[in-house]
Amino acid sequence: MHKFFAFLSGVMSGAIVGAAVALLLAPMSGEALQAEINARFAELKSEMEAAVTEQEKKLRAEFERMKESAA
Repeated sequence: MHKFFAFLSGVMSGAIVGAAVALLLAPMSGEALQAEINARFAELKSEMEAAVTEQEKKLRAEFERMKESAA
């Protein structure tokens, strides 16, 4: 039982030290990180919308070409 508590105390100590180091070495504050994530998400969303629009145009043109060749 002593080994279990020693292991558990080591895990807890490691978690606390790891969390403290992560907070101290974080490259930016939480608000700045959220703003960057939101900006990247908005950029990705606009790129995806543009890709969907482009693909839709291609598919519509292909569909019209197929309708004309079938008629």
